[in-house]
Amino acid sequence: MDGGSNVKGVKRKEMPEKEQVGGYIVCISRCCIAIKAVLDSELRHQEPDIKNPALSTSYRNSEFPKHNQTVFDAQTKVCTGPTQTKPLNEEQALKVLDTILRSAKGELKDEKPVSKAQLGAFFTAMTIRANAFPEPTQWSEGERHAMDHYWPQLIRVLPKDVIFIADPEDSIMGIGSSIGPKFVGNSTAEMRLVGALREVLAGGHLGYEEVQGVLKDILPLKVEEMGSSSVSESLLSAFMIGQRMNRETDRELKAYCLAFDDELGPAPVADVNSLTHYGEPYDGNTRYFRSTLFVAAVRSCYGESCLLHGVDWMPPKGGITEEQMLMFMGANTHLTPSQAKMLLEDDEVGFAYVSQREARPSLYSLIGLREHIKKRPPLATAEKVQQIVRARGKEAIVAGFYHGGYEEPLLMLMRRRGVHAGLVVKGEEGALSMTTRLRSANASKGLPVNYCSGFRSVNLAPACAVDGVSRESFNIEVNASDYGFASTDTPRTDRSVARNIELGLAALRGEKGPAYDRIVLNAGMVDHLLGSDGAQDISVAFDRAREAIDSGKALRRLLNYIKISNKVIS
Repeated sequence: MDGGSNVKGVKRKEMPEKEQVGGYIVCISRCCIAIKAVLDSELRHQEPDIKNPALSTSYRNSEFPKHNQTVFDAQTKVCTGPTQTKPLNEEQALKVLDTILRSAKGELKDEKPVSKAQLGAFFTAMTIRANAFPEPTQWSEGERHAMDHYWPQLIRVLPKDVIFIADPEDSIMGIGSSIGPKFVGNSTAEMRLVGALREVLAGGHLGYEEVQGVLKDILPLKVEEMGSSSVSESLLSAFMIGQRMNRETDRELKAYCLAFDDELGPAPVADVNSLTHYGEPYDGNTRYFRSTLFVAAVRSCYGESCLLHGVDWMPPKGGITEEQMLMFMGANTHLTPSQAKMLLEDDEVGFAYVSQREARPSLYSLIGLREHIKKRPPLATAEKVQQIVRARGKEAIVAGFYHGGYEEPLLMLMRRRGVHAGLVVKGEEGALSMTTRLRSANASKGLPVNYCSGFRSVNLAPACAVDGVSRESFNIEVNASDYGFASTDTPRTDRSVARNIELGLAALRGEKGPAYDRIVLNAGMVDHLLGSDGAQDISVAFDRAREAIDSGKALRRLLNYIKISNKVIS
């Protein structure tokens, strides 16, 4: 398929040059798409102080405290898995421990203090490595020398909860302290957390009910009370990064995934025949075009309703998210699940976005803490597999992943949700966007980009209610050239929300090129792999996606969403 050619038999509908949408003017032309804010206080919602809404980094909450960079860099090396950890050398370890000591004494001059969450994450990594990791990723000789030098000083100035994390059974540091073994916490919630942490710090695992009990005891964590919440942030960060370092079991992941399903009551049920839940990585894209918002607009044109969910900003990447794009275009990003249900049922829209802030406020309260943990906690996997709104008809879940080994846990969570079909995609940057670019001969080891794995039911019974015969599994490496797509480099966005929108709107207007091809590829391929009605023939699936774009229907649906989302009421 020539990226610049017209599709045979489809006449591209000429769209208006300018359209008033909510509080914004969307200017649409063949060569240029710009989005200019129009002052309209009635339609604007109160948002964080965003200095430059065109960049993803500007959406970080300015009230979040900054981390200490020296310890943060060390966390990058040690707060990871049993084969990925990179032990510190003696010089690095001495610098980190000296920074922690001076921070605890209030003597840091030119750096941010080491936060409680950082202390919890760093010492958790050191403890689990000492207790449970294989020899190559246990403490280096340099780390042992540095700790022998600094621990006698640190134990006199660190809080008891951090001392407990660093040496819970008085078996690591060789000082002979009883603080770790006797520590029980300072509240009922903390006592339960400390009990669970003793198992985690030893490299062990927890049961489903134990994890859920801890989470429900300690959340939500209120940002404005960081440092004075019901539980220590050191203990909470230790719990989260510790479970990730130990590689969560299926039971633990299910507990994270399902813990807050009923936080706001039962999920509303939309009167739609088909609903796909999109689980993009919440921390966004930093390099490449993110297509899912525009794919949702396309698929909604032919009855495949789509529900997106995410956040305004999330560490560690802090990249472009669907919420940022919708906010920038003037859409209402404060929809409740019930309001999203109404948009899904609207014949002129058919897709919706719900922020974690509105659907799972307890989990949203952890964003500031998660930034200081540095690495992704179990929630980064579990939050992608949500059913914020249910459907009367068939349901499917699609989620992106990057690191090998997480495709099966994600599919397990989807089966646990009871959906009719599930799909995991290793798109670019671990997101859902499959690429038309040919795989490089020098590509990294592991599963390739465009690898897909999933299941689909052969009847209308939910997957969890039928035996394995009624569900067929599949995996495939999608090579776009096999379907007639020209190989093209993925458009760069480099954290520019405006650039991502520009590419998406140009494609929805029918402008042929790499962004257009990626939207068609991802819409048609998802339809086909999920077993959507009318998509058994892959060429037909691609043709109807192109028709939805070239007719102007997909762009109209996106503009309708922006407009109607500002008017919807519960």
